[in-house]
Amino acid sequence: MAAHWTTKDIPDQTGRVAIVTGANAGLGLEITKGLAGAGATVIMACRNLDKAEAAAGLVRAVVPNASLDVRKLDLASLASVATFAEEFAAGATRLDILGNNAGLMALDQSKTEDGFETQFGVNHLGHFALTAHLVPILRATEGSRVVSMSSMGHRPGRMHFDDLMFDHHRYQRWGAYFQSKLSNLLFSAALQKRFATSGAPTIAVTAHPGASHTDLGAEGTGMLNRMLEPFGKLFSQSAAIGALPFLRAATEPGVKGGWYYGPRYLVRGHAVAETPSRKARNSADAELLWNVSESLTDLHPFA
Repeated sequence: MAAHWTTKDIPDQTGRVAIVTGANAGLGLEITKGLAGAGATVIMACRNLDKAEAAAGLVRAVVPNASLDVRKLDLASLASVATFAEEFAAGATRLDILGNNAGLMALDQSKTEDGFETQFGVNHLGHFALTAHLVPILRATEGSRVVSMSSMGHRPGRMHFDDLMFDHHRYQRWGAYFQSKLSNLLFSAALQKRFATSGAPTIAVTAHPGASHTDLGAEGTGMLNRMLEPFGKLFSQSAAIGALPFLRAATEPGVKGGWYYGPRYLVRGHAVAETPSRKARNSADAELLWNVSESLTDLHPFA
């Protein structure tokens, strides 16, 4: 494995197909550049098509022959997720990389179209549903990977299984965000277990960008959000560097299911394999989250 891994270490991706959610900005845009630059066809799955088309132009400016396909996906709507997945599967013969990248951070309290707390609904349940719909084509593609974007914020995270949507407790925007990022790791662990036990040629892995300056942003209006913004810009690394753990997890030969990639020094540095928190390795919580997610979305991909 390369000590200082960069996009130059990405193997040839010609003939491979990737979906990247939130591909129009920040980490998603850099992930798209990296995959397209290595020859992959990238489906840019985005909520705002105008922004996505503009982002595709930015990719083509650095990768003139990029194979890109811009499609609408709103992770805050299970109906939109189903439509996207059905349309993709209808015209596709393979899916090598499902990049569950899109996310929201530190929002004021709100609900998705389906009544879920927005950060949990978008960051976790939307991607759970997308993955569930695409399990058949993933399992039909040798060497395929599901790569989920978590955060170092999973470490202070806590699963509120008695009130995942903060319906009965005081809403905390950062607590909700941390819960959603812990959910990404627990989901990936439960997914990997199911791929392995079913004999699928697919693995589930996870990454985090460290402290990267991206358009994800702290979108809430609270004082803490405003106080943290200048510090984030001071200590963060670029989105291009922050995308490397995800790209390494998605493309490096020899990656094993369940692995987790991030910056060497937690908040910044070169992409390396690391160990998530003990909470993220709680198999009972992973199973409980999986079962709850199936119930909330009415999707049972391994039934």
